[in-house]
Amino acid sequence: MRNAARIFALCFVLLFAFGSLSAAAADQTVLKVATPFKPGHILADAGEKFKAIVETDSKGRIAVQLIVAQASEEDVNIQCSKGTVDIQLTGGRPLEVFSPQYFFFNAPYVIKDYEHFVRVWNGPLGQKAKDQIVKNGSMVSMGTVFRGLRQTTSNSPLLRPDDLVGLKLRLPVVPTWIAVWKELGTEPVPITLPDLYQALKDGRAEASEGDLPQIVSFKLHEVQSDLSITNHLVAVGWVMMNKTASDKLSPADRKLVMDSMAKACEWATAKTKTNENNLLAQLKAAGMTISTPDAAAIRAKAKPAVEQLFKTAWPVTTWQEVLAQ
Repeated sequence: MRNAARIFALCFVLLFAFGSLSAAAADQTVLKVATPFKPGHILADAGEKFKAIVETDSKGRIAVQLIVAQASEEDVNIQCSKGTVDIQLTGGRPLEVFSPQYFFFNAPYVIKDYEHFVRVWNGPLGQKAKDQIVKNGSMVSMGTVFRGLRQTTSNSPLLRPDDLVGLKLRLPVVPTWIAVWKELGTEPVPITLPDLYQALKDGRAEASEGDLPQIVSFKLHEVQSDLSITNHLVAVGWVMMNKTASDKLSPADRKLVMDSMAKACEWATAKTKTNENNLLAQLKAAGMTISTPDAAAIRAKAKPAVEQLFKTAWPVTTWQEVLAQ
């Protein structure tokens, strides 16, 4: 009888504990966070940082499932818009698709530096872009990450505008980027990011452009011999959250999530700024030849295409208005 009582008591304790664990699991919010980039890329690192911050600050009540390098940037953007994932850390795809008239924020030779980008993005033009992304893409902005200035890789130095003529340059399928690079004389080759390394290896493309974290994380030094410091675009990572997922959070949890991502973005931006010289040294040590082209001459050749795009693709403002901020 005494043993039966003990067994009953033990079962009661286990049942209570199981019930408590089930309740805790039911109360936990799991956020799916996706990026097309591999571990070691600054946006994948920012995702890891966000996971650490929000899980710690919420004492585990908010958990993060981080999904890296499993889909293209285009697919991740669609997934976030539809709510298949809750948060995305990508390049300018959300802006290009859901706020295309403001895509000058992510175009070659338009924005001067990251500080200039922040001024414009946090001003009236940036707010209108964010409003369009909410309206057309069902996503709210959580912040941005400075990814560095975009450079160009190839198998020979790109020092003058003439060196670009006829070059098979890998580009994402971004019409405005393609327009500018065509003005410079290149032959753009549309290839998705996951296929970048193989395309350069097998010769489908002869060159690529990207920020240093991308060049390093994709190990492009293994398939390209030269890095030209073209500084043609201020690379930014956009962090977006599905609006329905955001609305489902309590006001307190929404603030916690937003604050955690803001901290992660600030951390990642600072890391990029301090790490650019290290990345350059890393690529040089890996065997790449670093060249500094005549950037002013290349920029001057690109100018007609940029000015035309402000008339046709981005008529909400002018290049002069953007540069004045």
